[in-house]
Amino acid sequence: MPTYMYRAVTKNGLLVRNKVEAANKLNLVKSLKGSDLIPIDIIQLRYSSNNKKTKKKNIVDINDVMKNVNTTRIGQQKIKSLTPIEKINLYFEKITPRDIVVFTQNFYLLKKANFNNIHALNTIIQSTENMSFRGILEDILAGVEAGEYMYTTMEYYSNVFPYIYVNMIKVGELSGSLTNSLQQAVKYLDDTDSLNRKLKSILIPNLVQFVLLLVMLFVGTLVAIPAIQGIFDELGTKEKLPAITMWFAGVVDRLAQCWYIPVIVIAAIAGVIVFYVHTPKGKYNYHYFKYTMPIFGELIYALDFSRLMKALLLNLKNGMRIQDSLEVSRNVVQNYVMLSMIETSINNILIGSSWIEPFEKAQLGSPMTTEMLKIGMQTDLTEMIEKLVEYMEIDIDNIMTKIMKALPQVVYAIVGVVLIFFVLVVLVPCVQVYMGQFLFSAYGV
Repeated sequence: MPTYMYRAVTKNGLLVRNKVEAANKLNLVKSLKGSDLIPIDIIQLRYSSNNKKTKKKNIVDINDVMKNVNTTRIGQQKIKSLTPIEKINLYFEKITPRDIVVFTQNFYLLKKANFNNIHALNTIIQSTENMSFRGILEDILAGVEAGEYMYTTMEYYSNVFPYIYVNMIKVGELSGSLTNSLQQAVKYLDDTDSLNRKLKSILIPNLVQFVLLLVMLFVGTLVAIPAIQGIFDELGTKEKLPAITMWFAGVVDRLAQCWYIPVIVIAAIAGVIVFYVHTPKGKYNYHYFKYTMPIFGELIYALDFSRLMKALLLNLKNGMRIQDSLEVSRNVVQNYVMLSMIETSINNILIGSSWIEPFEKAQLGSPMTTEMLKIGMQTDLTEMIEKLVEYMEIDIDNIMTKIMKALPQVVYAIVGVVLIFFVLVVLVPCVQVYMGQFLFSAYGV
């Protein structure tokens, strides 16, 4: 059984070092975490054996060193406690998408330089500053050393690695094209981050403005309108508030008195929707809506179809048949509609029909994509899918450009409607009071 030297951090922020025997590094990491220790370094020293080896000259045996070292509380003598900032970083440190991007980029570069997985992971772990993420990479490394695929350990950390990302790694490992899959994963993460930043830059300022207008609308209705009505009643003027103001004030008053009714109704509707979406038919219809929804539907389908074609291309280049390629490649998509089309394609291959037919009948994507696949079946499918992937990249860029143009207009329209309603309900009565016309009516002038 191999022997390991580990360094770990306790709950009190002290560094602990010890020498233990374990079946493999993965089991040791799990054992340490079960003992509330966060592993930092785990180094394999040797395999236990009854055969004694002759010491080499000028070489110090690690056992001689360990005899003179406190293996359970090194921190009491030479290693001081962590500072408060280090403790905060240790216990509240989060794994960000940027950590995943940096790891993937570094791993891709090392694989491109012909590093094997174990060597590449070891190299990256040494330079990883985030202790939480470092522990996860240690788990992945332990699994690889035990003969497992990387993706099998990543699947246990679904809250860290996105589903699509894990399945990209899976396709790469199963097809023998991990380097190309890592390159695609880097692009996927970069594109996702770029899209999220663009959407946030458009949505967040307008959503903040929208929320503030709603707050002003309700606060103005609850505070300003009763105050203005009180002035009118006190002076006995014949002037009246606008009809829309009186109607909305009544609605707000009723909501304030019976607030639990709309809350119950909204909660019930949300519960029914959530329950329906979690049924097989509901999930399928929800995923179909995602492909057909306004503004974003076309982009979502294009992204899923592009990822499928890229995975299919990797598998075909490695000599897989179309059927086997589709079996492996479907892991990169999660949408039930796309998965059903892939399943139908595989069944069509088994009965001798066209595997392109389900995508063509769905009419969710551009006709150009299915036509290129048909031509590829008659000529060179691998070469044609390469051209199709290039076409899809251009098409996705064009779709994103259209969304970036249309989305602000939609958001501005919604905010504009709320702003007009706010003016009619709140600002018009305030202007009436400011102008003082009600005073003429109050004094019979």
